[in-house]
Amino acid sequence: MANANTDRVLIAGAGPVGLISALKLSQEGIPVTLFEAGDRLYDDPRAATTHPATLEMLEDLGVAKEAEEVGLVCKDFCFWDRPTGDLVARFDHSLLADETRFPYVVQCEQFKLSKIVRKKLGDFPDAEILFSHEVTGQEDKGDEVVVDVTTPEGPKQFTGRYLIGSDGGRSVVRKSADISFEGFTYPERFIVFTTPYNFQQNKDVSYRNYFADPDEWCNLFKVAADGPPGLWRTVFPTREEETDEEVMSDDSIQARLAKFFPKDGEYDVVHRNIYVTHQRVAQTFRKGRVMLAGDSAHVNNSIGGMGLNGGIHDAVNLTEKLSQVWKGEAEESLLDLYDRQRRTTCVEFVQAQTIQNKKRLEAKDPESRAKNLQELRETAADPARAKQFMLGTGMISMIRRSYEIE
Repeated sequence: MANANTDRVLIAGAGPVGLISALKLSQEGIPVTLFEAGDRLYDDPRAATTHPATLEMLEDLGVAKEAEEVGLVCKDFCFWDRPTGDLVARFDHSLLADETRFPYVVQCEQFKLSKIVRKKLGDFPDAEILFSHEVTGQEDKGDEVVVDVTTPEGPKQFTGRYLIGSDGGRSVVRKSADISFEGFTYPERFIVFTTPYNFQQNKDVSYRNYFADPDEWCNLFKVAADGPPGLWRTVFPTREEETDEEVMSDDSIQARLAKFFPKDGEYDVVHRNIYVTHQRVAQTFRKGRVMLAGDSAHVNNSIGGMGLNGGIHDAVNLTEKLSQVWKGEAEESLLDLYDRQRRTTCVEFVQAQTIQNKKRLEAKDPESRAKNLQELRETAADPARAKQFMLGTGMISMIRRSYEIE
């Protein structure tokens, strides 16, 4: 048995997945040490959509109400045809009222969720968060895990009983465990422009909108930001031949926005970002005493808002099982079930659906486009079909499927 200082779970990466893993374990009375390479939690405007299945998990953790208070409740989402300007389909989450305690989505930026969870962790003296501590490697010694960490005082080693790698798509934990990251990278990048302009002034848009266009699709979302009136985010694909400098130039940004949302004058763009987009899944989510969760385990395009949600689902599923193992209520082989449940549903649902979401928006063949849009219209018009569709988009079907796997 390890001594008191090392008899704990180590977690690499203090994003929402790492923080939620730490909170769930702390609530089960398990000591944790969380390593974060940055010197604080950053207010970076990344993922924001929190689906019904995820909100149920956050409620169980005691943080759903606070996330809702600093976010925006979104009761529907829309598909649009950009060339015609027509509303193709509007899906109302109220159809899920008999399926979930949360028949809506909450637009809560992930940095807000991270700060809420970090504050909750302050209630647990055995929950340790070490900033400016970058995990650079690990070794599974069979009965414990030794983690190499760069600290402000120089290189150090920390020992724990288990290690959770939630350190992102370039995960050092995954690489040091020699776990391959299978999949592909899209040739185009995704670009995000954020503006305070209120798009609802001129169009009956929801807080979540998907615009199909054979030349250049777009997603449009509203987030609460620092409070009313909030901010709107637009997401576009780049063209393969465009350089980053061209994409991020003021002229290019204004032209992209004006194509979809013409208005008098220029847009006030308060944030811009460009990123490479992948569809990849780790070969395994568990190797000995090392587990992967979140972007360390799987990455996907952002259409449909499933990346952060899937990571939170990893964290909850894993820590449920790890808690049982820790307390002697289950054999360590239960951790293999985490891999089977989460990796299988990640491939079957998250990867498949996000790839399909992108294909639906970017379809160029007129016949395929017409078929896609008509299918959306017919689905939205039929309550039974719409409900099944939203059980998928709300990730409820995926969670139910994951717990059926043995």
